[in-house]
Amino acid sequence: MDGIASIESRIGMIQTTLATLRSQQAVPSAAPARASGTPTATSTTTATSSTSASQFASALATEVSHTTSATPVAGYSGAQLDNARAIVAAGERMGLSLRDQTIGVMTAMGESSLKVLDYGDTAGPDSRGLFQQRDNGAWGTLAQRMDPTASATGFFTALARVGGRDAMAPTQVAHAVQRNADPQHYAKYWDKAVAVVSSITGATAAQINGR
Repeated sequence: MDGIASIESRIGMIQTTLATLRSQQAVPSAAPARASGTPTATSTTTATSSTSASQFASALATEVSHTTSATPVAGYSGAQLDNARAIVAAGERMGLSLRDQTIGVMTAMGESSLKVLDYGDTAGPDSRGLFQQRDNGAWGTLAQRMDPTASATGFFTALARVGGRDAMAPTQVAHAVQRNADPQHYAKYWDKAVAVVSSITGATAAQINGR
């Protein structure tokens, strides 16, 4: 939360500074306008101030953007959070619930730590991507399995076929899709997935859990 508070503080500073710069630009010049096209010292100052304001806003907006993407959530940051956003967006496009979307994020945490892996493990040496999907024809081409959006869509397509999943524990839903050797493998990632999805969507834990 400290990271969020820091970002909000920066945004407040930006707004205050821009308001000050705009008020300075709005002060009318007491000197009469010249007939020629040559700018007066006042107009030159105004143009410079306007340019400075734009540059200042652009620079600070970039800084805030970088700070936001670099702020860890539940131990995940950078590309990992970008991949979580891709998963959430894929589930949302398919009309799935926040809970389903969070199950997708939880599953990818358990399979790849939210990283697009180009290798598998001993149990599945042909597994690839965020969801460690096998090369068995069920999950598309290698390119699709390595693409966050395509692989998430494949995962959610299978998840949508799991009947009664709203009454099942999240790890059981993930297991029904992934067929992991341990049905409880994903349980320890649920709270982290809720925190990440909450940071992405602004939803509360209660809303994600459908309560």
